[in-house]
Amino acid sequence: MHYVAAAHIMDDDLESAEADLNNGNSSFHKLAKGIVAFLRATLGFEPEIIREASERLADAETTASTDHRRAQKDGHSYRSAVYPPGAEFALCHAQTQLMSAVIGVLNESLTESIKGFYKLRKAYVTLSGILDAETRYMKKRSGMGTNTPNRTSVESFRSNKSAPSMKGLPGGFGTAQSKPPSVRSFQQPNPNFSNGAAAKQDAHANGAQDDDDEDEFYDADDGTTGNVDNVSLNGEGMLSAKDLPTPENPAARHGMLDHDPDSDVFANPIDVFIHSGANLCFGLLLVMIAMIPPAFGKILFIIGFHGDKDRGLRMLWQASKFHNINGAMAGLIVLGYYSTFMGMSDIIPDTDPDNIDHNHVEGYPRQRCEALLAEMRRRHPKSHLWLLEEARMQATNRHLSTAISILEKTTKSPLKQVEALKMFEKSLDAMYMHDYALCAKSFIDCVDLNNWSHALYYYIAGAANVEMYRQHRTLNPTEAAVYAKKATELLKLAPKYAGKKKFMARQLPFDIFVTRKVQKWDTRARDWSVAFIDAVGVSPVEEMIFLWNGYKRMDTSQLEQSLSRLSWSETSNPHWKREEPDEKALMSVLHGTTLRNLQRYEEAKENLRSGVLSYDKNELKGGLKDDWTAPAANYEMGVNCWMQRGDARRKGKEAEVKKWVKECESWIEKAATWEKYELDARIGLKIATAKDTLRRWHEKEGRVK
Repeated sequence: MHYVAAAHIMDDDLESAEADLNNGNSSFHKLAKGIVAFLRATLGFEPEIIREASERLADAETTASTDHRRAQKDGHSYRSAVYPPGAEFALCHAQTQLMSAVIGVLNESLTESIKGFYKLRKAYVTLSGILDAETRYMKKRSGMGTNTPNRTSVESFRSNKSAPSMKGLPGGFGTAQSKPPSVRSFQQPNPNFSNGAAAKQDAHANGAQDDDDEDEFYDADDGTTGNVDNVSLNGEGMLSAKDLPTPENPAARHGMLDHDPDSDVFANPIDVFIHSGANLCFGLLLVMIAMIPPAFGKILFIIGFHGDKDRGLRMLWQASKFHNINGAMAGLIVLGYYSTFMGMSDIIPDTDPDNIDHNHVEGYPRQRCEALLAEMRRRHPKSHLWLLEEARMQATNRHLSTAISILEKTTKSPLKQVEALKMFEKSLDAMYMHDYALCAKSFIDCVDLNNWSHALYYYIAGAANVEMYRQHRTLNPTEAAVYAKKATELLKLAPKYAGKKKFMARQLPFDIFVTRKVQKWDTRARDWSVAFIDAVGVSPVEEMIFLWNGYKRMDTSQLEQSLSRLSWSETSNPHWKREEPDEKALMSVLHGTTLRNLQRYEEAKENLRSGVLSYDKNELKGGLKDDWTAPAANYEMGVNCWMQRGDARRKGKEAEVKKWVKECESWIEKAATWEKYELDARIGLKIATAKDTLRRWHEKEGRVK
């Protein structure tokens, strides 16, 4: 990729990057143009930009495929000591496929989404081949040679059943957009091959590849050559769930290339590009697939493999070492993962925040993340993306006022999409701080900066005005009336914008949530013969804080303030006695979660038992009820047990540790097997992380189930 253009991209100056890239037409220039459009699309979700990104990436994919075939045949093309001929173009091809897959999901069409997931699978095969070449190189370099039997990720696609054709899926997957790189060029020799098979493979390694339409996989285990289940980069096969391979743990792979940028291995910049790009893309792929919530589990049938979060994170950390666009993108993903996805979870592995071991990726390695952020800000001082990450890190460390200060004091980014992200982050932080005026204003500002979910923006702005109405209802009725009017306008406006954005042809979960909540309050207002504002139930802001896991970002005083805001319903709401069980269950979930974050675990559990778990679950579902409170309460019970386990371990009470882990597992399993409910994908992500953490705990304790 053109280095000047890459620098412009990471300085938020996409206009200058575009101007610089217009001077070239190579695979690398087209890839960079695709990255520019991809960044605009994923940061802003604008439909026209998404379409443009799709077109650019398709063009880049075709060019990369053509250049890859040419490089394999051209004896004058670059020959690496690590990678097979044309690997740089194979990487470009895989990168375009990964970005196209994401764009396909954002395109809101189910057909395009399925096509996108299929592209992920093809990119997986290409990237796996590149990384296997690194492993073979390291074995040779360490004196092991390349004849050691090794089952690679590509080979693990083999199954015992014939797979159905992809032509049966929507969108006509039988016709590929461009002929992808052949997997054969990445395969290693095997002493069990016949001489003919070995010679044929060597010919491919030296670029003497024909243009066959069918790619074959060589299986190093049995020494045979053949088409594996019709699965190819070009391919039309799909594996069943039980056939999905799990990528190997890198700790078990001798010779994984994890050298620093100053190593002699990376003397050539093309090798640097290939290594950093392959680790970026494959790492992202493994993490992304590993984090698919249970509600979207069927996606794995299309993709054809499982993820591996630990391996993926290690690869992203490795890519972040390099001072190029691949390193910068990897750094953004790593920091985003820890601040956002881990920030949404509660049951996570124990971690030493000061541990800077490069193999340590579990939990939240705070010091290592801080060092990465400092390095990225040094490399790219003009980019506002790192200021955004710094603000997120401050919020993760419960310094909300500092986070808002960072977001407010920075200069304006030339990239509108980055400004939108900063405003959204500021809106959330203001909500967690109970700064309702700033929260409402900031979410309204989001409407002008971003088109993703106006329904959510208007809803939270309205909810903030509900809180200001309640604060002034007794002390200043005149001012309270102003807030009541504004809250009513915004909350009733929100459903009008619901359904305008879709994910895989579905409405966004929060759009469905917002529509139901407003309908619920409208119905209550009519049934109770009260104003709409007085029919609003338990603090809608506190409910939003729970759903965004904002309690995890609050300090003690802010948590106490949440308890105060929640108490309004029971102490000052004249209609509290008329509330149905689901509303009281909602109160108990929010109250219990706040108590848990204050480390008052037994109080939190008693609150959940009496206020939610004492009800028959049928009383909490159906109609316009908040049916997610019961599974959330089971999850929260598990979180409390996990936290009590931590306390017991710190006190050296190992018998109690085992007891709390067992009880935690019981609650999490109940939550995991709950029937379908609203926001199950969001809560399911927390549950999936909890189950993974418990599995790791047993492995670490030497008692694998």
